[in-house]
Amino acid sequence: MQGTSKGFLYFICAVSAMGGLLFGYDWVVIGGAKPFYELYFGISDSPVMQGVAMTTALVGCLVGAMVAGAAADKYGRKPLLTVSAVLFTVSAIATGLFNDFTMFNIARFIGGVGIGVASALAPMYIAEVSPQEIRGRMVSLNQMTIVLGILGAQIVNMLLARDTTVTADQAWNVEWGWRWMFWAETLPAALFLVMSFFIPESPVFQKNHTRPLPGKEGQGVGLLLQAPYRKVLILGLVIAVFQQWCGTNVIFNYAQEIFVGAGFDVDGMFINIVITGIANVVFTLVALYTIEKWGRRTLILLGAGGLGLIYLTLGTCYFLEVKGFIMVALVVAAISVYAMTLGPVTWTLLAEIFPNRIRGIAMATCTFALWVGCCTLTFSFPPMNAALGSSGTFWIYSGICLCAFIFLFRRCPETKGKSLEELENELVM
Repeated sequence: MQGTSKGFLYFICAVSAMGGLLFGYDWVVIGGAKPFYELYFGISDSPVMQGVAMTTALVGCLVGAMVAGAAADKYGRKPLLTVSAVLFTVSAIATGLFNDFTMFNIARFIGGVGIGVASALAPMYIAEVSPQEIRGRMVSLNQMTIVLGILGAQIVNMLLARDTTVTADQAWNVEWGWRWMFWAETLPAALFLVMSFFIPESPVFQKNHTRPLPGKEGQGVGLLLQAPYRKVLILGLVIAVFQQWCGTNVIFNYAQEIFVGAGFDVDGMFINIVITGIANVVFTLVALYTIEKWGRRTLILLGAGGLGLIYLTLGTCYFLEVKGFIMVALVVAAISVYAMTLGPVTWTLLAEIFPNRIRGIAMATCTFALWVGCCTLTFSFPPMNAALGSSGTFWIYSGICLCAFIFLFRRCPETKGKSLEELENELVM
């Protein structure tokens, strides 16, 4: 933004990126609360109800991502960020407050809508307010806050959960512990809400909103399918879905199965989960430096190729029944490569490659596809792992990474150091 001081620029980008912090926290906190609210609601022996509780927020993500684009193009980026902050705050309070399982799930759905809106709007807003020479680093702040939110949820869950072998402590866990895990999100959510009133509207929206644009009033998706935009839309969809289908997120979602399959007991499993969380944060910090030095294209190709090789090796080790440290090293390597490449670069590229006039609806469409990819990845891992074993599952992920590498090598441009207008001329005109 012209005339904006660097300090204020960092402030408004940090405020917007708080949506990522809440995204990461809300996504992971339920894992620590799960064993306790299942006992409270009496669903410990009901796999169907357990699945409902775990997926309600994901359904909300799909809804939030679907409506975010058209709403942002019509009403602006800033109001939608405020709306997401309200949804996070309401969900954090209500999820821990309700004693009814149906109302609990409604509260989780509301939080999921907030995640969907924030995941679509935050990187787009940051890209539109940032100078081109530091735009990648600024958008990567969103991924940095996501992984900090994940780590924060893991720490909160660990601190609040009491000794499950002590009857009184377990009773506290079941009655109150899981509630406070959700309520802890209220403070950052309320801070995000207050600070959202102090950031300006996106200059791109201010410029474009002064004249009628195609893509408004429900015509956005149809416009995306027209010839000038179809090619870049396909690129965006592949990048978004590949970030999920590369398979790395199953390491977080199914860490127990993965590490137990590698020969670790419960204590070793939790230690290794912490190690992967630390690696996730450290290498996301590395991405903040490399994304402007190495470029987006280099990093996304490094991610696809590197993960393909790691998963090929990991699958082979599972096939040969290798146990112990080498398995942890391979998992940490996969997390590290993902954290410095596909994690942040995906959001940066999606925020950069679309023309100004369709960026809102295009970003929402790709974010919706990303969450569909997340759902299908999450739901497909257990049956794949049961049918093919860990070796076959990771070999499939390796094959997906190889196919993505070939596609991205041919189609993904370098966007580093170029203005959004220059990119529009290169990719669409």
